[in-house]
Order: sequence, then C-alpha cells, then structure tokens
Amino acid sequence: MDRYLETNQSLWNQWTRIHEKSAFYDVDGFQAGRSSLNSLELEELGDVAGKSLLHLQCHFGMDTLSWARLGADVVGVDFADEAIALARSLSEETGVPARFIRSNIYDLPEVLGGTFDVVFTSYGVLNWLPDLPRWAQVVAHYLKSGGTFYMAEFHPFAYLLDDDGAHIRNPYFYRTNPDQFQEQGSYADPEADFSHPAYFWHHSLSDILNALIGAGLRIEFLHEFPYSVHNCFPFVEEREPGKWWPKVEVPLMFPLRATR
Repeated sequence: MDRYLETNQSLWNQWTRIHEKSAFYDVDGFQAGRSSLNSLELEELGDVAGKSLLHLQCHFGMDTLSWARLGADVVGVDFADEAIALARSLSEETGVPARFIRSNIYDLPEVLGGTFDVVFTSYGVLNWLPDLPRWAQVVAHYLKSGGTFYMAEFHPFAYLLDDDGAHIRNPYFYRTNPDQFQEQGSYADPEADFSHPAYFWHHSLSDILNALIGAGLRIEFLHEFPYSVHNCFPFVEEREPGKWWPKVEVPLMFPLRATR
C-alpha cells in the first residue's frame, strides 16, 4: 500500500508544477481576486463567515483560500509537498490567512488537533484513497458536534466509461488492489509532455454513503447531476456556461451534506 501511495504522491507533486501554469487553474486570475469555488458548493454549503473549516485533499489550496476570502478560518491538508508549498506561497502572496499541513488523510490525527465547524472536500478526491471507512472516521473525528461535512465529487458512474463515453471500461465495485494507469499529461493540461503511473481505487455510491453512516454521520442530502462543473472528461461538451454534459444523460457528479 505504501508503494501505491508513494507513486501517487510523486504524481501529484509533479502535477502541481503543471497545474500552477495551466489555464484550467488560472492562478493569475485567482491572485487578482477570482474565486475558484463553484456556485454549487457556495449555495449548498452556505455562509462560512466566522466558521472554522478543514479542507481535506486541498491540492494547492485555491478552494481553501477562496473559503478564507469568505470569512472562514481555514486549514488545508494535502499529501503532496509541492502542493502545500505552493498553497503557502499563494496565501502569503494574496494576503489571505490560512494554515496548510502536509499529511495524508490517515495520518492527519497524529499531526493536527482540534475540531471544526465544517469539513470540506471536492472533485476527484475519493479514488485516490484505498480505505473509505478510515477516511470517514477521520472526517467524523474533526467535526464538532452539530458540524457539517460537505463534499462535491464526480459520480462513481463517470469512472466506468471509456474516453468516448459510450462503453464500460472500468469496474464499479471496490477491489483491494487498485487499477494502474499511465497518466499522459494532466486533466488540467492534456497536452503537457508528461507521463507517470497512477493507482486508482473505485468506490461505489453505497461504499461512500455507508462509510459516512458507519462513522456516525447523518446524511442530510445527496443529489445526482448529469453534468460536470469541470471539463475533466473527454466525452463531455459545454452546453451552458460552466456545465459540461455527456451525450447521454448519465450521472457525472454528486454533492452530499452530512452532520455529526
């Protein structure tokens, strides 16, 4: 398992350097004041002013800092050294206060104390995790009584499809041994001259819900949408601003909110 996680950590360290320069992330726009958050999470999570917020798997922290700009007291966590270094640099350059910690999810209770009003995570995070029950336990560990967990994530069904979106390529249900892929470029820059192995675990929707329920969280809602707010799949097209749709309306994304 360490080999898988170390390989993925290396991938994300190198992806960070690509992502920093990509139009997808638009770091210059963010530094000028643009929020990286989507209207979906802004509407569904609601006002965070004055609340403490823990952002798990924050990459290089633009969403974390966007929540801070809205008045939250934020901590961002990621396992990639390069990502955390860039997040700290962005915090300093923009003057937006935030704390960033380099840790994988499972080791976080050993290095971060306290509890939070909000735990947040989003978009393309769960399939890098080999153990969802342990992940959910960490989420519950950091939530204050009455606190809110919110996530917006790509739907497990989206990962079944091949590049044309017309055929099933990958399994739906979890297997202990991950799938290995050779990543070419990056989702943020498919033309980047870069190749690196990656390990990926598939989790069903029931896996996700039952992990959170098993950790003691109460699910308030789960929505399913036939579009993505990010142009991350080769089989989608932008039919309206900020929404990419597949040719056939299948679930591509789901938000979920739960309380402790």
